[in-house]
Amino acid sequence: MLRSAHVSEMPPAAFYRLAALRQTVFVVEQNCVYLDLDGRDLEEGSVQLWAEDADGAIAATVRILDEGAAPDGARSIGRVVTAPAWRGRGVAAALLEAAIRQCGGRPIELHAQSHLVDWYARFGFASAGDEYLEDGIPHTPMRLG
Repeated sequence: MLRSAHVSEMPPAAFYRLAALRQTVFVVEQNCVYLDLDGRDLEEGSVQLWAEDADGAIAATVRILDEGAAPDGARSIGRVVTAPAWRGRGVAAALLEAAIRQCGGRPIELHAQSHLVDWYARFGFASAGDEYLEDGIPHTPMRLG
């Protein structure tokens, strides 16, 4: 089941499971010591999208942020993560498509792990800058619209 909400509207247990998945993949699996809970989840205009199974386990999630200070009113998509057991099953693609729709035609920015540039390109994103290292992982800025 695909769901979306601001953190304040989510059941606490759902946000806990969502945050635990982000930490499991980004901090533990990818060995990146950083503060995932960066305060941006609480910002007005932020939206969590997630897919969960019948038991409430989080299969995948993405976060949309309102980058209102951007001159073109861009939104950003980030924290795209899929639980290991759900990879390769199309769940992240369905969530990304839902996130793009939720952005309502506004320009969208994201910072892709570089090995996923072609995957994001399938959805219309194009490289928008030079590759850089973040937490030891090559990233590429990308943009849609």
